[in-house]
Amino acid sequence: MKKIIVGITGASGAMLGERFVRFLLNAGHQAHVVISPGGEAVLEEEMGMRRGAFRAHYKNSKRLFIARADDFAARISSGSAPMDAMVVIPCSMSTVGAIAHGVTMNLIHRAASVSIKEKRPLILVPRESPLSPIHLKNLLELSQIGVHIVPATTAFYHKPKTVEAMVDFTIGRVFDLLKIEHRLFKRWRQDAE
Repeated sequence: MKKIIVGITGASGAMLGERFVRFLLNAGHQAHVVISPGGEAVLEEEMGMRRGAFRAHYKNSKRLFIARADDFAARISSGSAPMDAMVVIPCSMSTVGAIAHGVTMNLIHRAASVSIKEKRPLILVPRESPLSPIHLKNLLELSQIGVHIVPATTAFYHKPKTVEAMVDFTIGRVFDLLKIEHRLFKRWRQDAE
């Protein structure tokens, strides 16, 4: 069982974060979730999940832990907490900028900073278009220190028929980096094996 910190920010694409947590829990892993205030607003706007509804949605899961974005005393704010990786999905460009420059304004930023200093896998799933030169510089800076950047894009070779199938492709790519087995999409030339 892996222990994964999940940050959900105010970038559009709340379905990415919700489905990622769902698949993580269904695969038997722990999810230590932090939702920024912007993330809560987008969950409500895009998915109709009001504040607190995220926890209620998974009320029977003993592997889900939720910390407030302003709780700097949360377990995941320390490098001594034994976590396996962190994923920010979706990741706003303000979060990318804060992480790239070591600015800690909430628990997502702090946990990402800890992941970097502890050399744990950190995966950011930015959902923005077009990207400005500032966005690109920040993403490059993070990539150069080993942060995985997985833009919320999809492939079409697996012929997705729903928005969920398109989202699941991105989630599957993140699972690949976490070395978590999945069947979220059909791989390129999978039938040839």
